[in-house]
Amino acid sequence: MGTYNEAAAIGTVLDDIEAITDGKAEVVCVDGSSDRTPEIAREHGARVIEQAPQGYGVAVREAILAPDRPVVVTTDCDDTYPMEQLPEFLEAINAGHDVVSGDRLYHGAEAMPAFNRLGNHLFALLASALMGERVHDTTTGMRAYRREVVESIEWTENTGLSAELLIRPLMRGYDVREHPIAYRERAGETKLDPIEGGLAIAKSIVKVSLEERLP
Repeated sequence: MGTYNEAAAIGTVLDDIEAITDGKAEVVCVDGSSDRTPEIAREHGARVIEQAPQGYGVAVREAILAPDRPVVVTTDCDDTYPMEQLPEFLEAINAGHDVVSGDRLYHGAEAMPAFNRLGNHLFALLASALMGERVHDTTTGMRAYRREVVESIEWTENTGLSAELLIRPLMRGYDVREHPIAYRERAGETKLDPIEGGLAIAKSIVKVSLEERLP
């Protein structure tokens, strides 16, 4: 997890992970907070790597590469994602998938602001058109990856990293599965400006898709 001023939710998320995994998960938070997020994370057993705020992608990239485990799972720390579905992701990886990507929009994502929901549908349509393969949620924060996938690709994006983490494996022939998940209203305030962030994500989708098409 990349964490930034998530004191309102981080404890709940870590408690949920602890309960669902029976304490067997190694949790890494790459944190640039100015509130008590890192202290709360440590109190709940997480390994915290502190760095100056540099954006979503920089933090998540560091968090993904930090643990030495065969399966790496990403999630956001705002309590929007269903940690109770983690076993389903791990079962899918064990069944042979390389990447399992949580599809927030499958069930409607009514807890998501309408503008954001529309944007996410448009991102998925854009990526699908550029890749020639239908995807439904390009910017979800909840995914599971085989370690070799995250180590074999040089990730380049920041705000658009979540889209890149889906597009590059798909276009390189990895076995990617989208898995429907529930989506809850976030705890705490969002840090991403919907207009500025949306444009950055759309630009990343175009850039990464075109890069993967070029020899």
